[in-house]
Amino acid sequence: MSNNKITFGGNPVSMNGKLVQVGDKAKNFTVLDGSLQPTTLDKFEGKIKLLSIFPSIDTGVCSIQTKKFNEKAAKFGDKVAFIALSADLPFALKRFCGAEGIDNLTPLSDHKDMDFGNKYGFHINELRLLTRGVIIIDQQNVVQYVEVVSEIGNEPNYEAAIAKLNKMI
Repeated sequence: MSNNKITFGGNPVSMNGKLVQVGDKAKNFTVLDGSLQPTTLDKFEGKIKLLSIFPSIDTGVCSIQTKKFNEKAAKFGDKVAFIALSADLPFALKRFCGAEGIDNLTPLSDHKDMDFGNKYGFHINELRLLTRGVIIIDQQNVVQYVEVVSEIGNEPNYEAAIAKLNKMI
């Protein structure tokens, strides 16, 4: 999907960076964990990684997406690192995950530098948020799956992402 076909509430938004593609080598990025400590993609080296990307945890669709992937993550155990990634403040992610019992995925914030968003083409220029999508990266850090949800208010295709993970394990 090209970057210029993403809408928010039916209105087009522009994206910063080149959208990552299947087959690309996953670029390392630096984000913050719930304790404001820098964390990189390298922290999950040797694992399959599912990145659940969304604009804001404090909205209905984003909270649903996080809860659904948390449920699905439980079935994969240590085989897959499930990462919830947004430009929310780390405190908001930590609060939400604590309140909702989200413990099967790692919440990370791209708020400080938008390093992930810019490197992967997920940074919405007008809003300084990440667009909604899912990326799956294999153990060798090659991108195996990319979904960018064309209307940010819609949920991702959970079944397609999980089907891809099942084929990779």
